[in-house]
Amino acid sequence: MASTTHSGVVLLSIHPTYAEAILDGRKQVEFRRRPFAEGVTHVVLYATAPVKRIVGAFEVETVDFTTPSAAWQQYHEVGAVDRATFDAYYKGAGEAHVIRIRSAEALGHPVPLSEIDSSLRAPQSFVYLRDQVLSRAATLLGFRRWAAPVSRHSDC
Repeated sequence: MASTTHSGVVLLSIHPTYAEAILDGRKQVEFRRRPFAEGVTHVVLYATAPVKRIVGAFEVETVDFTTPSAAWQQYHEVGAVDRATFDAYYKGAGEAHVIRIRSAEALGHPVPLSEIDSSLRAPQSFVYLRDQVLSRAATLLGFRRWAAPVSRHSDC
């Protein structure tokens, strides 16, 4: 695969309940089946229907790679998800990717994707933001301090 440049920032689709829990500090980790590329430092939160808006963002402290059972054992108290939902999400999965959240910030006014870029669509799970889109998003969302260094990854 050819190398692709990404900004180190991911746009993450997430259920509004979990987005709210992240932004108010109840949810300190995000469970995922698929990992981010190395070098992702920030996550922009897109709350899915019925909100359909960017509602905030957070810094990635670290990402732990483990099994679903070990992820539950270690993080269930800070994951803001019940056991049945967790088990259903990881059914058949051999590994879990646990994103540890640092410095979550809510936007005062949620922003539709179209205000950042008319071609930007909500991802099924997540998408890496291109530098041009990130620049517009950072200005509009007030995240100028998130000027992450550009990394090169073949899987972006």
